[in-house]
Amino acid sequence: MRRRLVEDEQLLRFRARGGDMAARDSQDLMAWPFFSLAKSRRITPIDFHMGNISIRVEATLEHGMATIWDADILIWAASQIVDARDKGLLTSRLMAATPYEILTFIGRGDAGPNYDRLKAALDRLQSTTVATSIRQPSERRRHRFSWINEWKERLDGDGRPLGIELILPDWFYSGVLDDALILTIDREYFDLTGGLERWLYRLVRKHGGRQAWGWSFDLRHLHLKSGSLSPLKRFAFELREIVRRQPLPGYRLALATDPNGRQRLTFRPDPNNPTGSRTGTRPTRRRSSRL
Repeated sequence: MRRRLVEDEQLLRFRARGGDMAARDSQDLMAWPFFSLAKSRRITPIDFHMGNISIRVEATLEHGMATIWDADILIWAASQIVDARDKGLLTSRLMAATPYEILTFIGRGDAGPNYDRLKAALDRLQSTTVATSIRQPSERRRHRFSWINEWKERLDGDGRPLGIELILPDWFYSGVLDDALILTIDREYFDLTGGLERWLYRLVRKHGGRQAWGWSFDLRHLHLKSGSLSPLKRFAFELREIVRRQPLPGYRLALATDPNGRQRLTFRPDPNNPTGSRTGTRPTRRRSSRL
């Protein structure tokens, strides 16, 4: 711990850049249950095991577990890091930005309440702890971290706000720098309002990609991968509603029954919109939303 604190103090500050850039997401975060899908406060841990993958996510009573809306901040951070790296700029786990820059990128308005929601989201990301075997050289080894090591508001000598600084964990930062672990996502993702449909888009984008024949999942398997506290029956009902509405940009969903009588969710690229409407930049929408 002392060594990590010294390393954090020696980090060079990476000043986030404004302007339009593609939205990038971490495939590890897209594929596995790391966040609460509920808008209500979740304290119950996520305790997930599948094959050699294990994930334990724990929350504090004060702040609750980081949500899939809070993860928008990590998408912003990944997008900044990849864009800067591709332009030959130095990056760092220590990032500086203004709240306006973050909120604009993730499609939030700049009204006062959204600044407060941003700070609450940073608190949840910092206080939520994760222990996982993903990307560890041994099945028995676990990497434990918080989504943000620490964050602070910066002020000038007269007490005027200069922005926010945050330090990302090495586990996340290393994954972002690996090209094989990053995918570009449709900017309409930020307009999805439901936790389950947001999670489902990320999973579909990760596994379905642009494959013409798409992909499918058994509903019980999907329920397990979501980390949701909803009973399977409620989970299936909510999935049917998502299939009815077809809200996921770039994909078409359907429910089918396999020869063993198990219900499966199938998904494939939308033939009328095969790459999604906007995988790159988008105009800013001024709106308030759960963060």
